[in-house]
Amino acid sequence: MKELVEYIAKALVDDPSQVEVTEIDEGERVLIELKVAKEDMGRVIGKGGKVANSMRVLLRVAAAKKGKRVSLDIIEP
Repeated sequence: MKELVEYIAKALVDDPSQVEVTEIDEGERVLIELKVAKEDMGRVIGKGGKVANSMRVLLRVAAAKKGKRVSLDIIEP
């Protein structure tokens, strides 16, 4: 799931080298933290949060196949 977030984020931002994804596995629950450059925050969040919510939906589908729950946090730099 970490790879999925990293792939999507790198495709969206202007500076892919600033993308950092951390996955914290807590048994049945997985927490994914995404950090990008300050200039790219708007691209990752999207207008009204639509891009971020779409990423969360894709993660939920991928996690459901593995029998887990997932949450995505976008960390401000």
